[in-house]
Amino acid sequence: MSINLIEYCVYKKISGSSVAYLVLYVDDTLLIGNDVKMLGDIKAWLSTQFSMKDMGEASYILGIKIYRDRSRRMLGLTQSSYIEKVLKRFRMEHLK
Repeated sequence: MSINLIEYCVYKKISGSSVAYLVLYVDDTLLIGNDVKMLGDIKAWLSTQFSMKDMGEASYILGIKIYRDRSRRMLGLTQSSYIEKVLKRFRMEHLK
């Protein structure tokens, strides 16, 4: 894996048409890519180096909701929960 010189917590591995990204934030890790076997190999290697727990597919990371529509090959991110929390904090829920 190569480190990203702009974002030091983002690593990338490319092998042919396979791409994987490893994103780290404190004790949270997100592994994404387009090749299930490559992702499995990376997880297996990481588990020999670190104590880790596979939490399955991510639905939230750092307060950001991840949603997928595999049939349409779409991936999206939303911070609607955070926006609602901020609106409530400033008593502005009615402005939705």
